[in-house]
Amino acid sequence: MEEVIAVCGQWLLEKERWMFHVDKRRGSKVIPVTDNTNFEDMINMVYEDYRLDKRHICIELSYMLSRKSFLKLTLDTPPVRIGNFRQLQGFFRHLKSDHVRLCVEVTCRVNRKTMEKSTHGGVVNQSDHSPAEDSDTDGERFDYCDDSDGATSDDEDFIAYGVPPGVDINTRKWHTPKVGLATTLKKTKAVTTHGRQQLSSLNIVVGQSFESKFALKTRLQMLTVVQQFDYDVDYSTPDLLVVKCWVRGCSWKLRASPTSDSPHFTVRGYVSEHTCSVTERSARCRQATPEILGALYTEFIGGVEPSILPSHVMQSLNMCFGIKIDYWKAHRTLQYARELVRGSAESGYNDLLAYLHMIREANPGTFTRLEVDSSDRFKYLFLAFGASIKGFPFMRKVVVVDGTFLQGKYKGTLLIASSQDGNFQIFPIAFAIVDTENDESWKWFFRQLNCVIPDDEKLAIISDRHKSIGNAITHVYPKASRGVCTYHLYKNVLGKFRGRELFGLVKKAANSYRLSDFETIFEEIKSMHPALHGYLHKADVRKWARAHFPGDRYNLTTTNIAESINRVLSDARSLPVVRLLEAIRQMMTRWFSTRKNDAYLMKTTLTRGVEKLLEVNMSF
Repeated sequence: MEEVIAVCGQWLLEKERWMFHVDKRRGSKVIPVTDNTNFEDMINMVYEDYRLDKRHICIELSYMLSRKSFLKLTLDTPPVRIGNFRQLQGFFRHLKSDHVRLCVEVTCRVNRKTMEKSTHGGVVNQSDHSPAEDSDTDGERFDYCDDSDGATSDDEDFIAYGVPPGVDINTRKWHTPKVGLATTLKKTKAVTTHGRQQLSSLNIVVGQSFESKFALKTRLQMLTVVQQFDYDVDYSTPDLLVVKCWVRGCSWKLRASPTSDSPHFTVRGYVSEHTCSVTERSARCRQATPEILGALYTEFIGGVEPSILPSHVMQSLNMCFGIKIDYWKAHRTLQYARELVRGSAESGYNDLLAYLHMIREANPGTFTRLEVDSSDRFKYLFLAFGASIKGFPFMRKVVVVDGTFLQGKYKGTLLIASSQDGNFQIFPIAFAIVDTENDESWKWFFRQLNCVIPDDEKLAIISDRHKSIGNAITHVYPKASRGVCTYHLYKNVLGKFRGRELFGLVKKAANSYRLSDFETIFEEIKSMHPALHGYLHKADVRKWARAHFPGDRYNLTTTNIAESINRVLSDARSLPVVRLLEAIRQMMTRWFSTRKNDAYLMKTTLTRGVEKLLEVNMSF
């Protein structure tokens, strides 16, 4: 058994060279084949994997010879078309000797009615067109002469792989309205139009092959929900599945069995017409579970970002499929849809080792550390990108640390260490995921940070007044100077001691540069409010007052730069752990791409491989 990489797009002749424009929305698929796979099976598998309707869509298979072959040929040699079993066998022979991938061109079938409408200037029905027709301008171009397998590494774009409808691939922002869909139907018709265009892909035909019996049953369940009927399993074994309409005497039935020794189930017989009444067959609908509704929602509607609410799911399913569900079923449907798009919390931890390995490969010099407990379960994670490690010596020697809670299934806390350059720009240094903020977790975090930033007398660490942070800094960074965030100090002062005048004096004392100015203001506070003076003295003036600080903290008197990073990652804190790390990587890539210094640059050569890992549930 071998695997063929199929890429959807279109061939175009540009400057005497054949270029393949990749359809980013459809992306790539992995198709398992053997030497005995015939041409019809290959065509059916492509239709199945890309979810295309044979009645409206035509496909053409082709491939480009490798660079070696073009040493004896001219550059304008067109791609090799595959039209029968003999030509498919030729492709398999090239596949064994060279890295050749299968190119899939999608075109729309034009019937007589469509021709008549276009001839007379009529408008062609939107449902008769393939989405690929509009994707040429969005495609990605590559030159087959750049690589031995007939493509550059850039054309294998896995960004669109598994992305649900309604997502802009470039900006990754959802286009589903944030307000009620019913009230915005006139402004946006993307939801209903998309559903009408793609619902035909749910149809089942004789000869259609499915990856497994479970995949076939899932397709049947989705079909029954959309067409509003139900079925009974007449016969089911590992080698045979026979289902019939639940209404006695109805002609609808399906029979499927495996293909040879593979787990693929092929439809052997299928009667799609019902002889029962619509009222009778729609009286029972057992298949409309949250899992099936979530698959339908993800497949044809999309939109699972935090702004989407169960009420939006209720309205969109009702508008697209005529399905009415209550609020709590819509809530469970949205939860399952989010798992389909983002992956489950459990799969995030399963893929963690593989993801960290790819991060290190893509970003040389990156430091990662993963710690598990005695039961081999996740405990702590530390990540510092190589670009941050190389760039920190050029920063001010002030590290701001802070923690923020995670909102996923297993909760946890995200710890962040950041700094600032001479232009007052935020410089992220390291990230960690721990269970909670306590002595053990903070000590572990600072021990890993010590591998990146050694202890130094010129180093200053700014944080809030959390006792665990103070204990950890004393234990791991005894030479460094510790400062506390004055914003948190001001909040405590306003909460415990009333009076704006006192607050102004505290602020002046904290920001004073000269020791004499500080002493004058501090004595004034003592005379006006002795209790406040005692509280500030107990808080240790060396940590919050600039004049008494033993090191150099520059303008960094608060933990605001860490709070800014927390804000950027606010939407990602509810994602599985691998998705959270990917959001951090994307944030870092955008940040470093704006820097001109070579020490800041971050390499992302395996970005697309990482994206594929997130869409395909890999095991390590």
